[in-house]
Amino acid sequence: MRLGAVLTLAGTLALASPMAGQGAEWTRTHYLKREAMVPMRDGAKLYTAIYTPREAAGPLPFLMNRTPYGNGPYGPEAYPEHPGPSEALARDGFIFVRQDVRGRMMSEGEFIEDTPHLDGLGVDEATDAYDTIQWLLANVPGNNARVGVWGISYPGYYAASTLVGSHPALKAVSPQAPMVDLFEGDDDHHNGALFLSQGFWFYASFGRARTGPGPVLSWDPGFLPAHADGYRFFLELGALPHADERYLHGTVRSWLDEMEHGTKDAYWQSRDLRPHIKAPAPAVLLVGGWFDAEDLFGPLALHRILTPREDRTLVMGPWSHGGWSHGTGHRLGDVDFGSDTSAYFQANLERPFFLHHLKGAENPALPAAAVFETGRNRWHALPAWPPPSAKPVPLYLGKGGALAFEAPRDPEGADRFTSDPAHPVPYTPRTELRVGGDFMTGDQRFAATRPDVLTYRTAPLERDLTLAGPIQVRLQVSTTGTDADWVVKVIDVYPDDFGAAGLPPATDWEPPVNLLGGYQQLLRGDVMRGKFRSSFENPSPFVPGRPTAVGFTLNDVCHTFLKGHRLMVQIQSSWFPLVDRNPQVFEDIYKAKDEDFHAAEHTVYRNSSLPSCLMLPVVEALPDLK
Repeated sequence: MRLGAVLTLAGTLALASPMAGQGAEWTRTHYLKREAMVPMRDGAKLYTAIYTPREAAGPLPFLMNRTPYGNGPYGPEAYPEHPGPSEALARDGFIFVRQDVRGRMMSEGEFIEDTPHLDGLGVDEATDAYDTIQWLLANVPGNNARVGVWGISYPGYYAASTLVGSHPALKAVSPQAPMVDLFEGDDDHHNGALFLSQGFWFYASFGRARTGPGPVLSWDPGFLPAHADGYRFFLELGALPHADERYLHGTVRSWLDEMEHGTKDAYWQSRDLRPHIKAPAPAVLLVGGWFDAEDLFGPLALHRILTPREDRTLVMGPWSHGGWSHGTGHRLGDVDFGSDTSAYFQANLERPFFLHHLKGAENPALPAAAVFETGRNRWHALPAWPPPSAKPVPLYLGKGGALAFEAPRDPEGADRFTSDPAHPVPYTPRTELRVGGDFMTGDQRFAATRPDVLTYRTAPLERDLTLAGPIQVRLQVSTTGTDADWVVKVIDVYPDDFGAAGLPPATDWEPPVNLLGGYQQLLRGDVMRGKFRSSFENPSPFVPGRPTAVGFTLNDVCHTFLKGHRLMVQIQSSWFPLVDRNPQVFEDIYKAKDEDFHAAEHTVYRNSSLPSCLMLPVVEALPDLK
């Protein structure tokens, strides 16, 4: 959740300024630090740290990061371990600029969560970035009048904000896992459903008001349960109003705003970044992770609205939130990707992008999309994303838990299950207080055994099946209640003998150990809050017992189900405490009482007149990235 919900402070700062192998002494030796309070057009002054190479050959460009998480250590003699996005770029020599956004840490002004853009009619993040660039050009000697901006997660949102009325000197922007729309798909909500655990823990710490400018950033919410079981904690919490009554006590404005705006009303509409980006001039390198549990929606949504140009590239790799900026990117949880994908990104995509657009280095001719295909574990260079060759192929739910590419002929087929808010389906089998970043590749065998999870699977595939693009969900459902959540998961089921050839021989009393044999790897999953099936602004109830179409889009994938694997689909109505519980009664869930929650029977139809299916983006082949 914007770097803060699932990480310790140390981990958070590692993502906010991600680089290993240098250290504060290296930065001190090679860079000269200057601190300034940069004035904005309304008089507020923003803390800005400027790091200039001690030995610079010619005028240098700026590379700027704006963040609400703090750009310390503070003081003219205190140096950070990492001045920029990668070790290589720091060694290339840039004038690195690190700024606290207004109202955070050492900056003046009022902080507004996910600041609405005013399109030049007042101060916002776009005008603050513009004013900062104007000041840097005039007050920092030795610059070449070229500026680049990068940021991950919340800082990625600030980077994307510079595309709104961008400054003429802004030549290259890299929004990485940017928040774009917090009601439809990023962080706070997915299709109107509250991402409870991530949101609560983030706002409980980050959302507390400061008493004034200061250098201290604490992720301590001021309370912790006596145990480390998030499922138990949120189940015992009960209805959502108890969160403020018992823990936040009216001190967290952002959480109160969440609870006051349960539809995509003017509050959320004003925070949707997309309508404000018209025709941005800078080159753009968009970056996202296929297994980002927080902001996978953002880079894909932003990519869809940007006019294609030869200087704009979408990069999607096999990473969790910010995973391309730290670690090797070789694996996530139990899944191995066969190479150091993070190092590849930094050396072959990010560094050439900034060197070319800011320093005039050779044009790397990056493709429109550089995407990593999981399953086969290959990088691909594509002329567009999704690839034009992707064709929608329906995969139908069938009798006996089958999945088939042929439409059902059964006139009566349907599957039923009871969803009880008192016993919601967990999102992970692990006991953890906060959401772990690797659940997006987690083994789903624990869920397949529950009676409130419908499970469908193909026969073992006779040949490889490659998907590249978004997956459309088209369900025909009914419920005995008046509201319901619909969680759909797409899963890659490994053969039982997966990798057996490389295992030690079995003994007379113990079989060989094969952790991935039969593994049910989550590939993509998301939720649609049923009352928003037709409109996020104007929700509508279900009519009990009436078959109703529910359609939504799962975020894009680039994955190959290898020959011998199976494709599995799981359907359920809770995913707890990742997603808050639905009382299964049509109402404002944020005002619900404990007694409002009721069990309901849900039906998923799979017959000739009411077929349910997934539309898969199938491709035959993708060109490798050289």
